[in-house]
Amino acid sequence: MRRKTLSVKIGKVLIGSDHSIKTQSMTTASTMDTNRSVDEAIRIIKAGGKLVRFTAPNINEAKNLLNIKNALLEKGYDDPLVADIHFTPNAALEASKIVEKVRINPGNYVDKKKFEVKEYDDKSYQDELLKIEEKFIPLISSCKENRVAMRIGTNHGSLSDRIMNRFGDTPLGMVESAMEFLRICKQNDYDQIVLSMKSSNPIVMIHAYRLLVKSMENENMHYPLHLGVTEAGDGLDGRIKSALGIGTLLSEGIGDTIRVSLTEDPEFEIPAADKILSKIDNISRKVRLKNTEKRAFSFFKRETLSIENIGEKNPPIVISSNSNDFEGNFPDYLFTNDLSSLDDSKKYIIEGKDWNKNLSKNIFPYFNSLKGFRTSEAVSDTLNFVEIKLSKVTNTIMQTFSNNVVIILDVDNGSRHDLLSAFNFFEEKQIKIPVVLKGSYQSSDFEQISIDASIDLGSILLEGMGNGVWIQAKDFESKINELSFLILQNTRTRIFKTDYISCPSCGRTKFNLQETTALVKEKTSHLKGLKIAVMGCIVNGPGEMADADYGYVGSGKDVISLYKGKDLVKRNISSKDAVDELINLIKANNDWVEPLI
Repeated sequence: MRRKTLSVKIGKVLIGSDHSIKTQSMTTASTMDTNRSVDEAIRIIKAGGKLVRFTAPNINEAKNLLNIKNALLEKGYDDPLVADIHFTPNAALEASKIVEKVRINPGNYVDKKKFEVKEYDDKSYQDELLKIEEKFIPLISSCKENRVAMRIGTNHGSLSDRIMNRFGDTPLGMVESAMEFLRICKQNDYDQIVLSMKSSNPIVMIHAYRLLVKSMENENMHYPLHLGVTEAGDGLDGRIKSALGIGTLLSEGIGDTIRVSLTEDPEFEIPAADKILSKIDNISRKVRLKNTEKRAFSFFKRETLSIENIGEKNPPIVISSNSNDFEGNFPDYLFTNDLSSLDDSKKYIIEGKDWNKNLSKNIFPYFNSLKGFRTSEAVSDTLNFVEIKLSKVTNTIMQTFSNNVVIILDVDNGSRHDLLSAFNFFEEKQIKIPVVLKGSYQSSDFEQISIDASIDLGSILLEGMGNGVWIQAKDFESKINELSFLILQNTRTRIFKTDYISCPSCGRTKFNLQETTALVKEKTSHLKGLKIAVMGCIVNGPGEMADADYGYVGSGKDVISLYKGKDLVKRNISSKDAVDELINLIKANNDWVEPLI
């Protein structure tokens, strides 16, 4: 059930709850390079994107959008174009005469971000809002006159100093940053608005969107929402992280247009977005339950027992039927029928009917039903895995379980609503048994399986529920360990490798972001637990990578600045030397270890 919104017309495309969810992407070429911009736009459109976005950091680039638009029209493409504006209101005004939609970032449209601490009393705060009105109302007037839509797009990484000093680096700050602009639009009778709340952290992103919906409802506003996890990265990581954030919200009925922001060529974003939509179309979408609202705007971890290394404060586990290591990570428990060559240092699961007390202490029984467990002649005194179908949870008596059972909850292609209901049941009955989420997938497309599992299992981990994952995919057993651990990594529930934040690039980027990101990963991927950000420019860079340990940020043509946390430590480094300088910086702070040969 989609959240009800009004309709917004963007050229020939309609956005809102009465219309299908639209996909979009953004070009990476300089907007002054007409030919490359046109080529990338066509590739996005041919891939199925319904909106194409271009950066317009200055008035000259905004003006060149007309050349791009005319070139596309000559080639037979009349798809709506979007101008992405950050620091230059005059560029926004110019773009509003050309394109079908203008995107502004409230954090830096008028406000500035200099990481300065300044106290604002009510009068000085109001004075700043008046300055925003003065700069913003002309754009509203132009959009109304030219029948152009607008996206008010808040980025976690570019909250202004004013917002930061009053609300902090929080989802509430993100929401209030957008609401200030939204109220001005409402006062000026302009409603062709889409909003977004993007962050590189899916948890922050999800909470911000939920809070925005609540804030708009409180003020009788019903605008459509554009969803995205910004700086998601590339490869499987980027798709998992995007599926976690976007898929969670879509499954709650929130979202009307989406972008999967990958550090790849822009046309590759559209198939990934389509697969998220395909998953959502195949599950029941229902609104959140009232008694889960305490989890809606902050993180709460479900309280459980600790059984072996499962539950309580232990990180989520991985169960697998395949022993293939992923980056040195053997599954926490290997499900096997072969007892001939087991490693005593590892843990195993076997069918309950084959288990007996004479087996190694590292071998534990699995029962595929509650009846099988209760009627078994041999159960472990320490740990038994008991599978329960999601559809059977609320009809199952579990209070009598002793402290030696972990539930394997078969999601059974159930909806997010059903899963939340199950965990509500556990809470209401004060059942503190650890729960491992099990999902089985039949698709012949591994990317689709990755997205499906991220939405099914990962979205529940993001809510602080679930103590592990067990993914089954018959045709891709060799890849399941990788997928399982990456879901845990990107939910930030279990960090086992270097975590990367990397932007998708755009016309503001003055170096080869894809090549650089690949090189940084090659040199640093062995640094378990570090967060490293590779950012194309300063628009979101310093802010979006605020929780990163190290940052590599483009500051000009082939010129790089390096950060330690939020602190700028080196500037004006040639891009050809910057990766080596990043490594030197990591070494200087004693965070470097030599890779194993």
